[in-house]
Amino acid sequence: MTLLLGVDTGGTYTDAVLIRDEKEVIASAKSLTTRADLAIGVGGAIRAVLEQSGCVAADVSMAALSTTLATNALVEGQGGRVALIYIGFGEADLERHGLKDALKGDPALVLAGGHNHAGGEATPLDTEALRAFLETHSAGVSGFAVASVFATRNPAHELEAARTISEMTQAPVTCSHQLSAKLNGPKRAVTAVLNARLIGMIDRLIGRAQDTLVELGVTAPMMVVRGDGALMSAEQARERPIETILSGPAASIVGARWMTGVENALVSDIGGTTTDVALIRDGKPAIDPAGARVGEFRTMVEAVAMRTTGLGGDSQVHMQSSGLQGGLTLGPRRLVPISLIAAEAPEVVHAALDKQLNAPVVGEHDGKFVRAVLGLPAAGLGEREHTLLGRIGTQVHPLGAILRTRMEQGALGRLVDRGLVQVSGVTPSDASHVLGRVAAWDGAAAEKALTLLARRRVGSGECLAPDAQALAQMIVDQLTEQTTLTLLESAFAEEAQAFDLPPAQLARHVLTQRGLASHRGILALEIAMNIDVVGLGASASSYYPAVGEQLKCDMLLPEHAGVANAIGAVVGRVTMRRSGSVTSPAEGKFRVHLETGPQDYPGSEEALAVLERALEAEARAEAEAAGAEDIHIHVTRDIRTAEVEAREVFVEATLTVEASGRPRVAKG
Repeated sequence: MTLLLGVDTGGTYTDAVLIRDEKEVIASAKSLTTRADLAIGVGGAIRAVLEQSGCVAADVSMAALSTTLATNALVEGQGGRVALIYIGFGEADLERHGLKDALKGDPALVLAGGHNHAGGEATPLDTEALRAFLETHSAGVSGFAVASVFATRNPAHELEAARTISEMTQAPVTCSHQLSAKLNGPKRAVTAVLNARLIGMIDRLIGRAQDTLVELGVTAPMMVVRGDGALMSAEQARERPIETILSGPAASIVGARWMTGVENALVSDIGGTTTDVALIRDGKPAIDPAGARVGEFRTMVEAVAMRTTGLGGDSQVHMQSSGLQGGLTLGPRRLVPISLIAAEAPEVVHAALDKQLNAPVVGEHDGKFVRAVLGLPAAGLGEREHTLLGRIGTQVHPLGAILRTRMEQGALGRLVDRGLVQVSGVTPSDASHVLGRVAAWDGAAAEKALTLLARRRVGSGECLAPDAQALAQMIVDQLTEQTTLTLLESAFAEEAQAFDLPPAQLARHVLTQRGLASHRGILALEIAMNIDVVGLGASASSYYPAVGEQLKCDMLLPEHAGVANAIGAVVGRVTMRRSGSVTSPAEGKFRVHLETGPQDYPGSEEALAVLERALEAEARAEAEAAGAEDIHIHVTRDIRTAEVEAREVFVEATLTVEASGRPRVAKG
């Protein structure tokens, strides 16, 4: 018997499943994700499935982990403090290419150096300036990103800078050429910055997960799901955590296909923080050729073509006070639901809510609470942030008792961005408690918080809602509407024949909305989703039937929809891809761009063969290191030529080698 253990760590819950012989789910369980020590949530979920199944930990043949923590961190703008070493570019490039936004105020050094398009050195690397920068700016930096112009043609300066950083700081270093073989230095730099920002978070998760498996007696190796749905080793994930963005959503697609057998469908996975939508076409999820996009950032990471939106069961509820009618919007930031924080600190939460309900006017911060995430590094903070952290301490507090000036709101936002503080407020999860759809946490506290929010005044002077029940239904209806729009955007984006407007505009267009409402006038308008939708996530059964009705499609809700990510984690394959290029800097000269530097050959076929052998060796070694067996190699060649004076001339070739195999498991 083969016993597979899948674990998914999400923003709210950690899920675990046991699958027997890759055919049957024999147990599944959930445990709250514990940010301060992720091992608590991981251990709770694993213990629960072992108890349910009656299996022994030592019988587990393979363990695999998927996670939405990296995705959530980028959507919410969280992560560690980083520094960028930007080689061969100009200061203005930081502004032009979105790097300032990715850095979020963290330090950057624009350094002389870099190579030209042919791989030759353009300018010597200024190592003295690098050393001076490290002496003054390395304190509190959790990871460095290094990006050099044309590093994919010659990575020598990135590698030299990385060696210097490692010698002087011992901090982890991400080189852009190791994340992508494609040109576009600024985009590679953004990817490297995000990778460096995630290193500490993912390293803690994997380390604590491995510790927990050992403590429980699981001796099988642990795998991690990449953003393209394939598996990698835990050690590989620690080096390249950026490849785990969209890990959880990618695993959910693999799980959806395994559970339903669908050939063509939209898969929509609602979690606590995000809703992730992807298309399964001909039984396979598509890979995004432009690189994974998460929140505002477009990366160069190969991942499932997916739209990730900051919309989930724990999304912040925003009141729209402008206009006579008012209204609500949800997300993109996640809050700790009031019902959850009240279950953990009932006396503090209920006492504060009761006092606020008895006040004649609803205060600005009423119905909100704050707590610190203990045990995380707090280096690189300003005085105001340190003061707030000290004031919060180890307890849950009403937000109004912590914020004393307007300027402290900015400091609180920075603490939330760093993941050091969590804010609690009204969420769709609380609305579900009030409506009686969920009874997991403290429904009474949720009702009190929604009552407070319902009393707030809109532009007409009227209350937002007559009572907590009415407001709860408004919140759930808003979630239905935003989910419907998200699915429509995805459908328009995936249409084979493109429309003339962007998907976001098409989804909201008056004709689309009238068509969904089956308009009948002089014109008859009808719009419907023409493929099935697979609804995944613990709360899918609560929210998605109404979405299916709006879209007039079959909404499939699999039996184990709530743990699809954990299922997908253990039914995937190990796949490693390596890409490289051959250029022709002069007639009769063909240049292979390798990690060790450029090499020239007199013939194109000879150069392509050298590159193919090098890439195959790298991909195979990576697949073997990840624990793959029965490895198959697939090579793709993209050769560009030009016609010059009636003669076809070689311009450039890109080779991609894919090594794929099943993960090695111990037989029970």
